[in-house]
Amino acid sequence: MHQDADELEELISPDRIRARVRELGDEISRDYEGRPLVVVGILKGAFIFMADLVRHIRGPLVVDFVRLASYGSGTRSTGEVHITKDIEVDVEDRDVLVVEDIVDTGTTLRYLEEVLKLHKPRSVRICCLIDKKERRETDVSVHYVGFDVPRGFLVGYGLDFDEHYRHLPGIYRLRPGYHPEGFRPSEK
Repeated sequence: MHQDADELEELISPDRIRARVRELGDEISRDYEGRPLVVVGILKGAFIFMADLVRHIRGPLVVDFVRLASYGSGTRSTGEVHITKDIEVDVEDRDVLVVEDIVDTGTTLRYLEEVLKLHKPRSVRICCLIDKKERRETDVSVHYVGFDVPRGFLVGYGLDFDEHYRHLPGIYRLRPGYHPEGFRPSEK
């Protein structure tokens, strides 16, 4: 991949991200005050956001991860979702907070929410870093939102393009100068 040919436009600075993550942590702490929480991150994109977020949540919590795969041709999901790494923590009668990097169509999160409900949690709520409401195809409630970003392929702060750019401290709109054979980024 020729990253040197890619153009990055900063949309959200590291300072804005830090401030918003702190605010989200405060809001979640108030909502779950006195109640233990199971925080479930969706790999790989949410790992940086989740790591920072849990450091700002006051109160008892445990952390777990799931990994999901959407199969389809090109860059769009067919809506068929599979769990490739399931939760390992017992969530029965516990409050669960799912942490995701971007919510766009909502298909993957809706599937995960339904699967988690089979484990009989007390509650399931969703927290995302980026919400792209205009791309929603499936009804899913997002309870905590870092930023609303209407369009663009985004990278940085855990978000990637072909596994690159996750390490960047801010959120950037990517205009790739090079595309692997046959691949064009969708509006992630």
